[in-house]
Amino acid sequence: MGQLKVTQVRSPIGGTYRQRATLHALGLKRIRDVVVIEDRPELRGMVVAVAHLVTVEDVVPEEVAHS
Repeated sequence: MGQLKVTQVRSPIGGTYRQRATLHALGLKRIRDVVVIEDRPELRGMVVAVAHLVTVEDVVPEEVAHS
């Protein structure tokens, strides 16, 4: 499977508890935090739930090797 690079771009202040918990579960703590996660359906669903707070990019295998 591929991987996704998820970057938090907006603050969860004013969001619901579930949105804050989803960001935390993804490993995002503050604006400009970046995590690389596996592209699985359950993680895609988490990203969709906070899509207005994050940006998502597909990771090319070369980028993974250099990280």
